[in-house]
Amino acid sequence: MIYMKGIPDAPMCGFSSLAVKVLKTYKVPLSARNILENPELKNAVKGFSHWPTFPQIFINGEFIGGSDIILIMHQSGELKDKLIHLLPKVDKEE
Repeated sequence: MIYMKGIPDAPMCGFSSLAVKVLKTYKVPLSARNILENPELKNAVKGFSHWPTFPQIFINGEFIGGSDIILIMHQSGELKDKLIHLLPKVDKEE
């Protein structure tokens, strides 16, 4: 789940756009919520994660971080390890 400004097809900030681009490289199902449409949701997510900025990415209910963290994890290979159970079978064997 990605809590972001905008939606995956129309991100409303560069950080949200970056996070979507990184996650889409894995071809995993992507669920997103636009925090700009719901201030209560925005505040609830901030309170839960204790993270002040958006986007915020959760994998299997675990808060991972923002676009900077996702990018670093992608570059190191750690993100693929987090997503391995969601990857199409052909990608798991690479």
